[in-house]
Amino acid sequence: MPVVELHLIEGYSGEDRQRLCAAMTDAVRLVVPAPPEAVTVMIHEMDAASYMRGRTAKTPAPAQPSPSQVVQDYLAAMEARDLDRAKGYLGDGFQMIFPGTDPMTTLEELIAWSKPRYAFVKKTYEGYDEMQSAGAAAFVYCRGTLFGEWPDGTLFDGIRFIDRFEVTGGKITRQDVWNDIAEVQAQS
Repeated sequence: MPVVELHLIEGYSGEDRQRLCAAMTDAVRLVVPAPPEAVTVMIHEMDAASYMRGRTAKTPAPAQPSPSQVVQDYLAAMEARDLDRAKGYLGDGFQMIFPGTDPMTTLEELIAWSKPRYAFVKKTYEGYDEMQSAGAAAFVYCRGTLFGEWPDGTLFDGIRFIDRFEVTGGKITRQDVWNDIAEVQAQS
């Protein structure tokens, strides 16, 4: 039964501490074959006056936003076609790659590319998975099915998709998309 103890400077919200405990549990389970209920995570907090590094008192850095929530909020804005709000979730150097495309860097490019492919498309989400890379980016995978309408007015649904997002500093810097839409459309 693994036991993980963390020491933090006081100041993180209960929600942030819960996210940290869940992430530590998941990290342990990548190596140790233990069910979640067998992993114990304890956080020890100390007030800022009780912590010093280099003869300087330190305060905690703000918690990173949940990468999955950033992606969910972005996708909700895109589905609502609120492009201005969606752009607020994008970081410097953002690019997206859809099946059969070169990298696109603006949402307007995506809209223009998709216009002849379908009248509209929406997603039913089956789940989100997130992980931290060795670098600065967190990876979020979302998966599910697509439904919508072809340009001729015919409805479609049940088309598999998976999207991979890179989130750095709370902003999306890359989106890779895989789906079966071309295969399904070819059979229509």
